[in-house]
Amino acid sequence: MLTPLITSSSADAAPNPAPLALWGRWWRRQTPARQDRFITLGPLFAVVLFLAAVIAAFGYLRIEEIDREQQALTRDVEYAQQRLRLRLLERQEQLMRIGRDVSNKEVDREEFIVQAEALVNQFPELMAVSWIDSKRRIQVAYVSPTASQLRTAGEQLKGDETVGTFELTRDLRQPVYSRPLMLQNPIRYNAASLQLQVPLDDQGKFAGVIMGEYSIDGLLRFGIPTEIAAKYAVALVDDKHLVLAGNLPPPRDAAARLVPWAEGPSKYEMPVSPVGNGLLIRAEGYRASLGVVGSGFFWLVSALSALTVWMLLGNWRHSRRRLEAQQALLSETHFRRAMENSMLTGMRALDLQGRITYVNPAFCQMTGLSEDELVGCVAPFPHWPESENDTLMARLHDELNGKAPLTGFEVRVKRKNGQIFDARMYVSPLIDPNGQQTGWMTSMTDITEPKRIREELTASYERFTTVLEGLDAAISVAPLGSDELLFANKLYRSWFGIKVSGHVSLIAQAGVPTVAPTDDALDPVDGLAGFPTNSLTDAQTANAEIFVPELAKWIEVRSRYLAWVDGRLAQMVIATDITQRRHAEEQAARQNERAQTASRLITMGEMASSVAHELNQPLTAISNYCNGMASRIKGQQISNEDLLVALDKTAKQARRAGQIIQRIRAFVKRSEPNRSSADVATLVSNAMELAEIELRRHHVRLSHYIAARLPRITVDPILIEQVLINLMKNAAESIAQAQCQAAQRSVELRVVPNTIGGQSVVEFSVSDSGSGLSPEVMTRLFEAFYSTKAEGMGIGLKLCRSIVESHQGRLEAVNLYNCDAIIGCRFTFWIPVAPHFSVASTATDIVVVKDT
Repeated sequence: MLTPLITSSSADAAPNPAPLALWGRWWRRQTPARQDRFITLGPLFAVVLFLAAVIAAFGYLRIEEIDREQQALTRDVEYAQQRLRLRLLERQEQLMRIGRDVSNKEVDREEFIVQAEALVNQFPELMAVSWIDSKRRIQVAYVSPTASQLRTAGEQLKGDETVGTFELTRDLRQPVYSRPLMLQNPIRYNAASLQLQVPLDDQGKFAGVIMGEYSIDGLLRFGIPTEIAAKYAVALVDDKHLVLAGNLPPPRDAAARLVPWAEGPSKYEMPVSPVGNGLLIRAEGYRASLGVVGSGFFWLVSALSALTVWMLLGNWRHSRRRLEAQQALLSETHFRRAMENSMLTGMRALDLQGRITYVNPAFCQMTGLSEDELVGCVAPFPHWPESENDTLMARLHDELNGKAPLTGFEVRVKRKNGQIFDARMYVSPLIDPNGQQTGWMTSMTDITEPKRIREELTASYERFTTVLEGLDAAISVAPLGSDELLFANKLYRSWFGIKVSGHVSLIAQAGVPTVAPTDDALDPVDGLAGFPTNSLTDAQTANAEIFVPELAKWIEVRSRYLAWVDGRLAQMVIATDITQRRHAEEQAARQNERAQTASRLITMGEMASSVAHELNQPLTAISNYCNGMASRIKGQQISNEDLLVALDKTAKQARRAGQIIQRIRAFVKRSEPNRSSADVATLVSNAMELAEIELRRHHVRLSHYIAARLPRITVDPILIEQVLINLMKNAAESIAQAQCQAAQRSVELRVVPNTIGGQSVVEFSVSDSGSGLSPEVMTRLFEAFYSTKAEGMGIGLKLCRSIVESHQGRLEAVNLYNCDAIIGCRFTFWIPVAPHFSVASTATDIVVVKDT
């Protein structure tokens, strides 16, 4: 098909032979399928290009026509605007002439009416002429008979636009046109008008305006040339594109918009001078028919082109079907060859006599030998190690006799460079299309790296097992919902044997949630399938301390969920023997209890003189009452009523002494910690009763404030009383050491509710007026065996902090300042309203804050 075209082109244009030679070489390098595709697409491209050229020609001609129409419309609109401008300027000049006559007082009202009437009758677009003074009062006005039906002269100054134009004329002292005004009337709907106000001058002063009112419809009818109005649809619009006069053709219909070159009619608008942008003249050409001949010719060309394209595509599809069989055969051959070349497994074919007839590239790459070096070889093969020729010859004999194991066998293979590697071979019979065996097919895989990894994993497993067996913790793993034990180390086996009951017992006693075995445990489908196990395996380890009677040991149990190697969700338990640690903790608790009791005894020892003085008063009173009653009875000078009064007073003093002794005994006696719900007011009152004895000895006043309706707290009352007594006693001793004056020797106790960290607490604070705490004392305040008193042991504040922290609280100390001077110290501690005590409490640090 292309040869005649090339010959003709060569004969006519005589092109350079070099491009033709390049074209010929490029064409011969293409495949037949690609040449057929180019030959088919050539005519199709030519038809499409021809159709595009026709469409482009139609479009270009239409654009040229629209451009000429637009240019003609622009010239006509500019001409019409010039005519309208000249007419407005002539009316403006006539009104300015009347204004000069009025300013020079050459025209009175009657003469003004005559001139206005002549002007209105001569020019139909002028509806009214009015004489308005500087105070916007109409002196005289003439309104045409047609305009009087629209509105009266007295209504001319009521609009905002008219007033604004009047003020602008007064400020500029030159003629000003107003914006178009819309008049509502029953005769003519939305009649539009335009005002021109010419200023009047009276010896340099503003004397008013001469206002002329134009009908915009009249300006259109009498100002636009008739030849332009006949050719176009002309209208006067405002700046908001509202039609004031004239009319425009309706918008295009949907059918016209479907034709690409059927553009809308030409249109053009421009402002009317000297009015400005408030009034625009718009002209739009009337639509012309596209033409049946032109449209029919276009559709005929399009239909013929589409038919040609359809026939070319049909021919192309027919050629494609004819080449599909050949392409499928080539693809199948290439695919099978690509599979053989891309396989990582070495393939070797032997005939029935043991001769190599085929090897794939992977086999050649493994051995380093080429296909020519292997095909046709007989045993011993060049890839056999010389030291193993006898063994491999026996293997080959078994292969040829069909005795090779189905699971394959391992051999050692030598590369061309002498390197030896391990391989695994599988042998299967080679069957031809007729069902006859023609040889044996051997597949070979390099297992050097997997074998090395397997050996390393075995060694790693042995090391891991050795470590787990040597741990001093029992480790066990069992799947959820099953009675199978997946793993148990040596210590677990020594405790519980190889049964899963020990694992389940530890979990049950530790209170760790799990899934009990059910009848569905034997179901091959996992009973936990579908559950979100990721959140379980990512969870933190759960800890608990339990006592195992069978072992007579305290065990710390830690458990967590994990995904086992087979995908099942399992639970691992790590049990550690903590019997020695528990014994040490119990011993420490007993020592701490003894220290608390000793601290209370030391406190009462320090308060012994004050207690003795306090007890001396009721005992002396009892002695005096008894001696007095005995003397008066002997002298028979007492009546029964006086005797009863004296006995009642004696009993009260005895009860007072007994209460003091009972309170001291309850405070110093040794007892186990007993947390219970306590009333804060009663607790504080008992502590104050004992502390006031020491405070009176140091001549210190005690003031207290206890908030009403305090919540109950769960504490050991004796321990909290011990903290309060120690703090108030230390406050009194600090005041005594500072040698404060009598008026300044005071201790304040405040108990109020508070919220700390979103938790409701009861806050206790003891404030003194002593010398405060130095920075050195602040850093070592709660250190054990550190004291600022010569006879102090340094365990009081340490025990107070331990007691408060054991109740989940916090103890703090701050100095009180007046500007930069220290005026005392305040100890504050708080107790949660509803504390949650854990199995093993954790000590917290005490924060010492300087209160400024």
